[in-house]
Amino acid sequence: MKSYLEMLPLSGIAKYAGGKKKDAIPFAGYPRQHPSDKKNIILVYDPLGPHPTVIEFKLDDILYVEEIPSAVTEEGEGIPMIKLWVRRGAHGVILEPFEVNKPLQFAGKSQEIRDRFLEL
Repeated sequence: MKSYLEMLPLSGIAKYAGGKKKDAIPFAGYPRQHPSDKKNIILVYDPLGPHPTVIEFKLDDILYVEEIPSAVTEEGEGIPMIKLWVRRGAHGVILEPFEVNKPLQFAGKSQEIRDRFLEL
């Protein structure tokens, strides 16, 4: 995981030192570099759960990074996990799944996603 974080331009982000941060909200997941915008990061929330959620943040909005235990697949493969502390008031993007059909069938997961994050 450290090598992935070193690839990203996270020089302005401090490693989390513990305690609650009043100016940030935590989001945990599997980090991925944005494929086309190096100023953004993609975080896959609950990557091994029944409904993984893809969230995008601007790197400038991340105040702290915390290493957390890796998730492990049924095959024993480790998935590196991190907790990002995102600045209050920042804007993120959640990608919501839908079925390509006529009419389009949206999964309607927005409320479920909101409820999951409110549990943090």
